[in-house]
Amino acid sequence: MLSATADDEGFLMGSVLDWVVMVMRTLGAPGVGVATALETVFPPVPSEVVLPLAGYTASQGHYGLVPAILWATVGSVAGAFVLYRLGALWGAERLCATAERIPLLHARDVERAIAWFGRNGRSAIFLGRLVPGVRSFISIPAGIDRMPLLQFTLYTTAGSLLWNAALIVAGYELGAQWHRVEAYVGEASVVIYAALAAAVLWFVVRRVRAHLGTTGGA
Repeated sequence: MLSATADDEGFLMGSVLDWVVMVMRTLGAPGVGVATALETVFPPVPSEVVLPLAGYTASQGHYGLVPAILWATVGSVAGAFVLYRLGALWGAERLCATAERIPLLHARDVERAIAWFGRNGRSAIFLGRLVPGVRSFISIPAGIDRMPLLQFTLYTTAGSLLWNAALIVAGYELGAQWHRVEAYVGEASVVIYAALAAAVLWFVVRRVRAHLGTTGGA
């Protein structure tokens, strides 16, 4: 069963990659923007795969390296706007209400998080665009906080441009070995995810201790 599942996933991944290559070769550099926008909103394949593949396709002469980077950034920003809008529609009140129904989480935790984003939103948007697994979803709290669109656009563009350029150039230089980029990014991601897991664990432990302290006092 596990083998069959792995085969199915591999087939799906291959089909998506074939579609991505077709779009890039048919539309040229704008196709990179289309693929990147879809990857941002509906990530069936991570950008660590799509962008190096775009670089490899550029190395084969289907379009230029610079246009690929620029169109990828346009696509990233377009996808980020969609997620920003979803965050704005969801709203802080609905998110707080949802938090109250989740064990160990309270509305005030969400309010603190939103307040933190309000103080550090520009840095969070820029740096978040450089973190795998976070780069797409960082747009949602920006929408919830109603971050000014000009600021959101500027910092999203800057972070996306840096990320896109690095991965596309890597794929361009590696050529047929473009898939090695995902492994390199994956190794760096392990450290990032470990830090995030530690932060979540620290939050849960602190919340449990506070709950036990309140119960014991009662």
